[in-house]
Amino acid sequence: MLRTRVATALVLLALLLLVLFWLPVALGAGCFAIVVLLGAWEWAAFAGLSSPLARLGYVLAVAAFGALAWGSSAGLGEWFTWMQGAALWWAGAFLWLCLAPHAVNRATAALAGLLVLVPAWLGLARLLAAGAPRQGAALLFFMLLLVWATDIGAYFAGRRFGRLKLAPQVSPNKTWEGVLGGTLLGLLVAVGGAYWFQLPRLPFIGLGLAVILSSMVGDLAESMFKRFAQVKDSGSLLPGHGGVLDRIDSITSAVPFFVLGLGWLGVLA
Repeated sequence: MLRTRVATALVLLALLLLVLFWLPVALGAGCFAIVVLLGAWEWAAFAGLSSPLARLGYVLAVAAFGALAWGSSAGLGEWFTWMQGAALWWAGAFLWLCLAPHAVNRATAALAGLLVLVPAWLGLARLLAAGAPRQGAALLFFMLLLVWATDIGAYFAGRRFGRLKLAPQVSPNKTWEGVLGGTLLGLLVAVGGAYWFQLPRLPFIGLGLAVILSSMVGDLAESMFKRFAQVKDSGSLLPGHGGVLDRIDSITSAVPFFVLGLGWLGVLA
């Protein structure tokens, strides 16, 4: 199983590098859109949409909302407004997870999918095009490294040391030891990023910590909706990893905080 996960991850990494650093920005944004729409197809099942026609309708709704978001975010201020709205949504999702993880129904699941997927795509696509040529791509790649390090650290620390359950009503296998392991490995990457981009170390590491913690909320949120839908994985497209959502859940929640933090640091001014 681990060998399959690693092989799939290496293939995905090669494709990602191609998208980030070789394809024109417009095509890269289109590739991100395809990934998000595949995620929307999977999310439709969380909302109880089982027929192909109903799921296609949900995908088209996400696409339409995405087109609206793109058209209304051409300026830096408008883009940040969308990201601020997304950050508020994720703050609310954190409270939802803490206070009422069982308060999920088909309507709230469908609405949550729009709020998760569309801002994530918008953040990824706009960041890819930001700054000097390929600067946005480098920043985006760093954010992904940070999220992946968090996931990997949490996975191995949880398997080796996990005892104290983090959120048994949402995801019984996640532990506080996993949170600690993911945070520590993520912070190491954040330190490296501060040197990579030659940015003020403490503020940038603080941004890294915000991204680390927010990525965990995205992971837990998807687990909450999977639990409602009574499925283990969101799909089976990616061998060893499950579905598309199982790979991008942490990214969806990390993007708005990363973009807003870069704005706060003056990187995107």
